[in-house]
Amino acid sequence: MLSEHLPRTTLQFARIFGAGAEVYLKMETELPTGSFKPRGALAALSLELGKRRIEEVTAASTGNHGAAVAWAAKKLGVPATIFLPANPNPVKRAKIDSFGARIVEAGGPDLAHALPLAREYSSRAGVYFLDDSTDPDLPMGPATIGLEVLEQLPEVRSVYVPIGDTALVRGVSTAMKQSKPGIRIVGVQAERAPAYYLSWKKRAPVPTETCDTCADGLATRTPEPENVAALEQLVDDVFLLSEEEIIDAIRFLYASEGVIAEPAGAAAAAGYRKRPDPRGPVALLVTGGNITDDLRERAGLPRATASQPHR
Repeated sequence: MLSEHLPRTTLQFARIFGAGAEVYLKMETELPTGSFKPRGALAALSLELGKRRIEEVTAASTGNHGAAVAWAAKKLGVPATIFLPANPNPVKRAKIDSFGARIVEAGGPDLAHALPLAREYSSRAGVYFLDDSTDPDLPMGPATIGLEVLEQLPEVRSVYVPIGDTALVRGVSTAMKQSKPGIRIVGVQAERAPAYYLSWKKRAPVPTETCDTCADGLATRTPEPENVAALEQLVDDVFLLSEEEIIDAIRFLYASEGVIAEPAGAAAAAGYRKRPDPRGPVALLVTGGNITDDLRERAGLPRATASQPHR
């Protein structure tokens, strides 16, 4: 299903981590919206269309999931409405708009207001609310990342995965551990958005008051109990990254490999730099490249041009 619409992304050897380090970058920035999210959106929407008539698909998002739902909706011929927080990432908002979705901005800087508004709006008959944190079918999409890595690098021993709403790490880990039970899955979160890290440590949901991080793709603060339970089974380690560690990883990837990553997209590389796993080979998921000009400047990257877009 996904292979008809999405290419298999590159797994490239990264020389930047030093002699003897077997480290590879899984380049999800190559997908149509510049992030891994179309995998899950297309899988979930396709499966739901097989079950019932859908007059409109909706989503609440900080950006990448919204762009993915808008892209999948356009691909499958379904109108889409995307709910965003106020003053969203302008690069991601522009991508949503480019796919023809209607945009609603609501509330403060995270999803605390946009999410309940989206759920209320989606209560009408014929509307499918595609929630990337709770949809049962969506993790089937990111699971294909894990399967691709196993095909491209059968000897892989560890994978570093950013954790936001957990659909990515749940899908990747489930697929990989079924085929290779001994593989080590390492999750990373932002220090300023640590809800799932705290929940994983406590083995129970631990919400936070805010999730004010430059890594908007990791900005969650209300963990779902089912997702916390899944993390206990699927993830071998989780740790936190400072804002500067994330920004420095953006700088590091660009200077050494020419890779443009947004903060969440650089988080796996930041995690490996902070706690390298000596048991290679290791795969680091570069999950998105939709970086704003402000963050480009902060990381020392050149501004985007027509020939060098935001991803």
